[in-house]
Amino acid sequence: MNKETSIKLLNRAVADELQAVHQYMYWHFHLDDQGFGPLASLLKRIAIEEMNHVEQLAERILFLKGDVEMVLAGPVAKVTDAQKILAMAAEMEQAAITSYNQAAIECGQKADAVSKQVFEGLVNSEEKHFDQFDKQLDNIKRFGPNYLALQSFDRAPGQGGSAEGSD
Repeated sequence: MNKETSIKLLNRAVADELQAVHQYMYWHFHLDDQGFGPLASLLKRIAIEEMNHVEQLAERILFLKGDVEMVLAGPVAKVTDAQKILAMAAEMEQAAITSYNQAAIECGQKADAVSKQVFEGLVNSEEKHFDQFDKQLDNIKRFGPNYLALQSFDRAPGQGGSAEGSD
């Protein structure tokens, strides 16, 4: 097994996941402020799932005796339009799916089956996130601006981060 290659791939994924956490929370704040409660809650929930991914990756890096590099992959995009947010989020998830599939292949080629499994698990999770964003975009296409208007009827801004009141 080539630990250095795995650690490098795992740390690249840490940077991507941290970027997603920051981006999704930024969007959560803005969607919540605009009164789009259900969409804001979706972004917050997925950001928390991405934090769990960071933890999984960090645990593997430490097991391999590497150091966890807590850096972001890039700056937060200052986008606040709901439809553009969903499109960018879907693109981010698709990029993660592609990257993690490639990392899984590389880890497999380097005889690191456990890191390969970590990446395969991340692919599964990111595909679910992509599907959630894609469904929201499909609803906007099918129902137009009325779909987004319905998102604002759930609750007024500032009443918490969840439609169900569980946050």
